[in-house]
Amino acid sequence: MEVIEIAKKAIKGDDEAFLQIMHLYKDTLYRTAFAFLKTEHEAVEAMQEVTFRAYQKIRTVKEPSYMKTWLVRIMINYCQDQLKKSKRASSSETLPEIGFSEDTTHLEINEAIASLSSSEQQLIFLKYFQNTKIKEIAELEKIPEGTVKSRLHKALKSLRNFLSEKGDADHV
Repeated sequence: MEVIEIAKKAIKGDDEAFLQIMHLYKDTLYRTAFAFLKTEHEAVEAMQEVTFRAYQKIRTVKEPSYMKTWLVRIMINYCQDQLKKSKRASSSETLPEIGFSEDTTHLEINEAIASLSSSEQQLIFLKYFQNTKIKEIAELEKIPEGTVKSRLHKALKSLRNFLSEKGDADHV
């Protein structure tokens, strides 16, 4: 059965179709959670919470073809909420120890992305980590495609500036 047909059934309240949708996108959702939260335990917890939230709100999805984007957006929002809570809980944040085999370029890029606003982080994540089309992002955000492009351009410029200050402009 086609994914859009399964999504339509899930939106209408078919529990089996909902489970199929969650199974189809579980890897994407887990990778999203892990990218934001950085630990397996927190990513698994996020999966559980997002599954629950999606189940509660599935009937609000207007366009079945954007089911994946809708689920990823719920995950990103949940992860950002968790990160805000953890920042409030611990005012002194410690850096994890870095092993000798750790790729410092990856860490610098993560640091650069973390320097962006939450909306810019979402945009970069959707476009470059989830390969979401500009048209889908525009639909999800309820803004024109041109606005998505200009915000993306601004976010990339910020990343380049951040990395050039670090001496790594060639990584973007």
